[in-house]
Amino acid sequence: MTYPFSAVVGLADLKLALVLNAVSPRVGGVLVRGEKGTAKSTIVRALAALLPPVAVADGCRFSCDPAAPDPLCPDAPHSGDGSVRAARLVELPVGASEDRLAGSLDLERALTEGVKAFEPGLLAAAHRGILYVDEVNLLHDHLVDLLLDAAALGTCYVEREGVSVRHSARFLLSGTMNPEEGELRPQLLDRFGLTVEARASRDPAERAEVIRRRLAYELDPEGFAGRWAAEEAELARRIAEARALLPGVVLPDAALKQIATVCAGFEVDGMRADIVTAHAAMAHAAWEGRARVGSADVRAAARLALPHRRRRDPFDAPGLDEARLDELLNDFDDYPDDDPDGRPEDPEAGNFDTSEPSSEPESGDAESDAESGSPSADPRDSGDLRDSGDLRDSRDSRGSRDPREAGVGQAGAARSPDASGSDSLTVEDAFAQAGTPYRARVFTVPGVGTGVPGRRSRARTPDGRTSGSRLPEGRITSVHLTATLRAAAPHQRSRGVAGPGLRIVKSDLREAVREGREGNLVLFAVDASGSMAARKRMGAVKAAVLSLLLDAYQRRDKVGLITFRGDTAELVLPPTSSVEAGAARMRELRTGGRTPLAAGLLKAADVLRVEHLRDPARRPLLVVVTDGRATSGPDPRRAAGLLTRVSTVVVDCESGPVRLGLAAELAAGMGALAVRLDSLADGALAQVVRATRMVA
Repeated sequence: MTYPFSAVVGLADLKLALVLNAVSPRVGGVLVRGEKGTAKSTIVRALAALLPPVAVADGCRFSCDPAAPDPLCPDAPHSGDGSVRAARLVELPVGASEDRLAGSLDLERALTEGVKAFEPGLLAAAHRGILYVDEVNLLHDHLVDLLLDAAALGTCYVEREGVSVRHSARFLLSGTMNPEEGELRPQLLDRFGLTVEARASRDPAERAEVIRRRLAYELDPEGFAGRWAAEEAELARRIAEARALLPGVVLPDAALKQIATVCAGFEVDGMRADIVTAHAAMAHAAWEGRARVGSADVRAAARLALPHRRRRDPFDAPGLDEARLDELLNDFDDYPDDDPDGRPEDPEAGNFDTSEPSSEPESGDAESDAESGSPSADPRDSGDLRDSGDLRDSRDSRGSRDPREAGVGQAGAARSPDASGSDSLTVEDAFAQAGTPYRARVFTVPGVGTGVPGRRSRARTPDGRTSGSRLPEGRITSVHLTATLRAAAPHQRSRGVAGPGLRIVKSDLREAVREGREGNLVLFAVDASGSMAARKRMGAVKAAVLSLLLDAYQRRDKVGLITFRGDTAELVLPPTSSVEAGAARMRELRTGGRTPLAAGLLKAADVLRVEHLRDPARRPLLVVVTDGRATSGPDPRRAAGLLTRVSTVVVDCESGPVRLGLAAELAAGMGALAVRLDSLADGALAQVVRATRMVA
């Protein structure tokens, strides 16, 4: 029994975005970003129950409409008979293969028997329904490309070794992701029509209501769903009515100019934002029962369609300045009221209220992190679908994460020498502003790996250019046609072939070996001691690391960050695909204390050992950023001996007219290459890393 859509507490923007896509699939899908435990998956799965049923042709595996069947459907021609079924919710697992998503051709039968045998995939199953991708940011890039191309074209194409199959694939695309686990590439993010941030409510009363409903649902799912049946039926009715009204909704020139002005004012790239906003505004007008698009419809659409299209820096979080939005909309004060029924336009754009007004005061944050219920309480008294409160406050109740705003770790703190003679801070922490990041040149780990697909080092991957052939291992997914023909040619006479053509048997088949690019693990070990802060080196160090993190983001790497100061080393960012989290940790890095260099190297060796057990195919690159001083702990040379088999670069941060060369000595003991900090700005580090060699 699915949790009812209308029983989810808060999340008004997310509900509105899903409903607009249900009204008009041309909006282009919804991407839900949010922390764990925010009911992202629950509410998407609940939407399927609200969609109108669909009529499908009998015997068609691709869900063709019997009234207008696809003439190019692989199962055509259709008999004309049909049946009605509920709209499907199809889930795409993170570990799915390309064949599972798009469908697969039986290449063995195609080549040996001449039979075009096609097994439909998930895109065919989702046609005229919902395709839901949980953790869409963890999908491999080629799967995301395929998925979004099908969503944009409404058609799935499967092309393999000269055999071509196409079928319709029109669906409501919904994806969820936790930004802590990595971001989507900007060009892929842009392909989602709407994006919503799902955050947990900080209001105790609202959180208590979440728990109450969830416990009631777990105690009696059918009874709980029955108590919300009336609200679910009302929502389904409104969606069906809005779908019927949508073809007649008028987008006047004034609204069209308003959309163009807003998109231009926010400097979004391309024209997709304008088109998506127009479709969303028309869907919103239909949802509100209006036959013409008004200013409130444009505002509601812009709030959902533009935030993820405004990123200029890859590390920027999606967001929208609503004061700026209001300023742009206010330029159209002479915009006439386009509501033919005289209904007032809702300034909050998207009130889902279907119940009596609640006597409880509204919360300042209408978003919730889960769903729940109470067996004793009337669910309609809970303000179930009401947009309760202002959702536009960009500040979290937990306060700012910037240490400078918190008043700690100011860069101007007094300094005093430590016992070793190196500078240390009298306060525990000091904050150094990062310098301006620059564009780093591409660097790679040498050799050919077998890691996950990425954009950095050479690797054997399922995609990429064909580099050779081999005997098949299991089911063939990519035939090397030339090698197959060469294997079959010497046997044609013995097989009784006297004329044109070839007879191919299973033993002749050869599988293509492809070479592409992989993502690597880039582990940073950064000296955050007082000697780094005292000589104001951390600004340059942060700029260098941020530049390499930017490159790692573009190359789809995994990153980790170790800092060492005082007496210990700390893994401040465990290896993750969220390069944005690494950038945030680096910007907020505080410095001070002595230099436990050995502890930093031992921590790096331990992290790499554990990661090798977890992900043995991903090859690492260690970047140690230090001046080579060791004013705390044991001699670092013994720790360095544990890293001689790892491709390593030591960034020498020593400065001044007199240099001790300690970092260079450390690099020599590790079999690594030492690079001076002042040579990083011109991209020299990339050349250095390309020159390193893994020790067998």
